[in-house]
Amino acid sequence: MNQGQSDKAVEAVEKRIRHISGIVKQMGRKILTNYPITLPQFLALQWLLEEGDLTIGELSNRISLAFSTTTDLVDRMERNDLVERVRDTNDRRVVRIHVLEKGETIIQEVIKKRQEYLGEVLEQFSDEQTENLKELLDLLHEQMKEVNER
Repeated sequence: MNQGQSDKAVEAVEKRIRHISGIVKQMGRKILTNYPITLPQFLALQWLLEEGDLTIGELSNRISLAFSTTTDLVDRMERNDLVERVRDTNDRRVVRIHVLEKGETIIQEVIKKRQEYLGEVLEQFSDEQTENLKELLDLLHEQMKEVNER
């Protein structure tokens, strides 16, 4: 921590991030009630779309669920035509999870609704405030990744 950063400031930032995260999660759950997927399925589909096809183990690590729980989750998503298991073209022993059109459509719609909500929240911000917020969040994200890699 820099000398200029007080414990109180760090405490306040952590608390604010926690509260914002909670509000975003609540809104996300509310939006998901209109779709035939659960929150863990949404998280899994989101990771798969962002990172491409993943193995069950890789997906399990991303969504912080046990391997067996992730397997059950993928089974349900496969039954609902959201994903499919495909053999890796380079190593036939490896099975990857691939998002199907229905899963991609749901994720795109949910994310669009989340962005509309955030847009509504940011209407009271000036363009400069919105850009400053974006830049600060980018910086925070990069620093968090850097610290996690140590």
